[in-house]
Amino acid sequence: MQWIDYVSYFLGGAVLTNAVPHFVSGVMGRTFQSPFAKPRGQGQSSSTVNTLWGFLNLAIGYLLVVRVGDFDLRSTADVVALGLGTLLMGVATARMFGRFNGGNAPVDG
Repeated sequence: MQWIDYVSYFLGGAVLTNAVPHFVSGVMGRTFQSPFAKPRGQGQSSSTVNTLWGFLNLAIGYLLVVRVGDFDLRSTADVVALGLGTLLMGVATARMFGRFNGGNAPVDG
């Protein structure tokens, strides 16, 4: 296996993670931040834009994980590369979207 395969799986995990909030918000009919809003990444985009953006991310993630190299769920190295991309993008998007949606503030119990 070549190192470029691991980079592809890492990026695939990141892109697949980014697909989730956009696609889910879109199909729920909710607006959400996207790169197409103004100001970029901070403003709200329509549910249609988010559904399309989320689906494009799913397609790109599929290409990066399934069509590059020979991804094997039984290979620890393959899964670790995908998982690290997923985890890092998950934390980054939680912090970024949390600024706009109240997710970074502690909740008083």
